[in-house]
Amino acid sequence: MNIIEIISRFENQSDCIAYLERVRWGDTPTCPYCKSTRTTRNQHRHYCYNCKTSFSVTVGTIFHQTHLPLQKWLLAVSLVLNAKKGLSALQLARDLKVNKNTGWRIAMQIRKAMSQREQRELLTGIVEMDETYVGGKPRKGTKNNPPGRGTKKAPVVGAVERGGNVTAKAVKKDDMKGRDLRAFVRDRIDTANANLMTDDYKGYLGIGRILPHDVIKHAEWYVDGHIHTNTIEGFWSLLKRGMFGQYHSVSRKHLQRYVDEFCFRYNRRKMPPMAAFEYTIKRGMGVQA
Repeated sequence: MNIIEIISRFENQSDCIAYLERVRWGDTPTCPYCKSTRTTRNQHRHYCYNCKTSFSVTVGTIFHQTHLPLQKWLLAVSLVLNAKKGLSALQLARDLKVNKNTGWRIAMQIRKAMSQREQRELLTGIVEMDETYVGGKPRKGTKNNPPGRGTKKAPVVGAVERGGNVTAKAVKKDDMKGRDLRAFVRDRIDTANANLMTDDYKGYLGIGRILPHDVIKHAEWYVDGHIHTNTIEGFWSLLKRGMFGQYHSVSRKHLQRYVDEFCFRYNRRKMPPMAAFEYTIKRGMGVQA
């Protein structure tokens, strides 16, 4: 959904609240504190006869305790979803006419709705797995931050189902050993119904005991028939262009949320824009796993 559709569909605060109430409750408002349906409405708020508490539809959601018009929040969701390479907090703040701290908070709240934490669908079929390193670009001529596994950048491990979804996890550098990669495979991939493709990194040795495993040796070639890791490397290029071109600097503390954002958009690339928007709102309202 683009910003023109957002503005025309949600002209005022009442329209936004009515939409969020339909998404969260349907026709039966429910108290978020005691789950009672014995409630009554008073303008934009509700009152629960059971626990004697007033509440709004935003309680316990990504919109909780906001003082901004909800139209700006819905515009922000649309802008973040449409930004294939990500949207910086400064740009979001300019688009919404808010300060940079508010723009950053809005973006981080939206990323909560994009979290992979509740994702339980395992990858199947041909699955490509790889690792990448995220961080600042070294200055020309310096040797203190080399590319590859000798870098000081933050490692990210990921796997993608060809033609399907991607999953990725920011890890510590000490968590790149064989046992850690095998644990990632067991957690994210349906080992009984998948065929894994990787490069020849030694951490993947022994992974063939878990599921069928093919290796592409990049020192010799990049494609050998159906054996390659081009799909996951294409996702890494999106992630890195966003990190370097849009966000410039991402702390390791929040790196997983940014990784989740890119996975979320990638996994819904085939969805109609309206369906992707509504799915994100449902996640933000806590009604969609």
